[in-house]
Amino acid sequence: MKSSYLEGVIAEDTALDYLRDQGLILVQKNFHSRFGEIDLIMMDGIITVFVEVRKRCSGIDSAIESVTPSKQRKLIKAAEYYMLKSGFDIACRFDLIAMDKNSQIQWLKNIIN
Repeated sequence: MKSSYLEGVIAEDTALDYLRDQGLILVQKNFHSRFGEIDLIMMDGIITVFVEVRKRCSGIDSAIESVTPSKQRKLIKAAEYYMLKSGFDIACRFDLIAMDKNSQIQWLKNIIN
């Protein structure tokens, strides 16, 4: 059985490949701040996309539900810090890549308004 860390790395790599196939460009992987981590930061045209990757054995719905309001607040804070650190006032959105145990992907765009 794979460790949860290794499964997370594989899920992030799978998500990255999927998003690249959709035309997005990687800016940074695993951005860490005191507010939390952003799994992937990508460019979709002129829009910066902060991507949360979630994989659950119990299915895609469980992965979607795991992005709680608390997790959303942490993502927002980490993204604000990233923008402050980078010196950019950028157009952005928050996306979710949700996967089931078979790595079937559902891409939800603009999950935080």
